[in-house]
Amino acid sequence: MIDKSEKSAPINLSTAEIARFDALAESWWDPNGKYKTALDFNRARLEVIEQQIRQHFNRQHVDAPFDNLSIVDIGCGGGLISEPLAQKGALVTGVDASATSIEVAKRHAKANQIHVDYRHRLASELASDGAQFDVVINAEVVEHVPNQQQLIKECAQLVKPGGLLILATLNRTVKSFVIAIVGAEYVIRYLPVGTHDWRKFAKPSELDAWSGEHLTLKYQTGMTLNPFTGKWKLSASMAVNYLLCFERTLAG
Repeated sequence: MIDKSEKSAPINLSTAEIARFDALAESWWDPNGKYKTALDFNRARLEVIEQQIRQHFNRQHVDAPFDNLSIVDIGCGGGLISEPLAQKGALVTGVDASATSIEVAKRHAKANQIHVDYRHRLASELASDGAQFDVVINAEVVEHVPNQQQLIKECAQLVKPGGLLILATLNRTVKSFVIAIVGAEYVIRYLPVGTHDWRKFAKPSELDAWSGEHLTLKYQTGMTLNPFTGKWKLSASMAVNYLLCFERTLAG
């Protein structure tokens, strides 16, 4: 479906990127598969996401901090973020342009008796429908779409007033080229070659600008991998992997 509000706009997806993720979809949850290090990274990133959600909604000291929070995971893949949040009580919708990834996510959630509303849809379709959520998550997606500004704008539209937008991606720096492309894909090979195009990496300042006037940056952090321990940790440097959290103003 094309966003009805902009019928002349092209569908914001790359068929080559979708085909690549279709081919790898069955590996999403395999602890010994091609995404093994990515799974470790996801666990570390998820801790930050959960902490920021609890803090934003002032739920640090309640027994069920995620209960009844509506969350949408844009580009959910196999459900690595969607499923843990749903397991904690959030009302999670996971959307992805890859039908294969959605089917993998559905099977995994069903096998673990976790409810996630998985849909083979685009962010533009949700925005066109007028859907809004307490939390919108877009993690490692913006670097895979043709029109990055359009995607971030759509994600911003999906955030309820007073809600939270969480964006995670890779910075477009010399260091990210050396580490995320040369190192991760060609030397260490913890990601398949061709997973990323360095030219599509986005700078934090670009995401900030694209998010629009009604969203205010309230938190940012980098994430780095210790090559000796294999552990991910938070970092003041956002030269490679980073995460941003924005609050939508009540009036916006």
